[in-house]
Amino acid sequence: MHIVTQRLSRTGLSTEAKQLVDRNSLLTLALIAEDRTRSRQRFTTVEGEEINLQLQRGTVLREGDILTDEHNQAIAIVVAKPEPVITVTAKHPLEFLRAAYHLGNRHISLEITETYLRLSPDSVLEDMVLQMGLTVTHETQPFQPESGAYHHHHDH
Repeated sequence: MHIVTQRLSRTGLSTEAKQLVDRNSLLTLALIAEDRTRSRQRFTTVEGEEINLQLQRGTVLREGDILTDEHNQAIAIVVAKPEPVITVTAKHPLEFLRAAYHLGNRHISLEITETYLRLSPDSVLEDMVLQMGLTVTHETQPFQPESGAYHHHHDH
């Protein structure tokens, strides 16, 4: 079992540091969005090896983050595991903005891109956006919600 104590942010790595990490030698830790918020948990990698997360409380893992042990040895790379989601699209930018506003007011996990909004399945919210005239698609996709305006990433 591997004990992971640090997260190296995919955006926080220098070009030099990225070259030092052999991505082919890393284990792959595929996690759904909710599991990427757990800082103290045991998981099994895609390769079948166990990883025990012992990260700073409040750490949120993102796609591409590299997990290291206490000796800064790179162990695994995080990938967003596909999960059931609702993807919302709009024909007009104002409809899109209104939907983002109303979903955001409900303080749910929400992925926001230029072309779609993505959220966990919820029949009440689905009905709301349908009544607003938007298109809803049920899919199984990687879900990467915003971490929130007040969330502080702890890059190491």
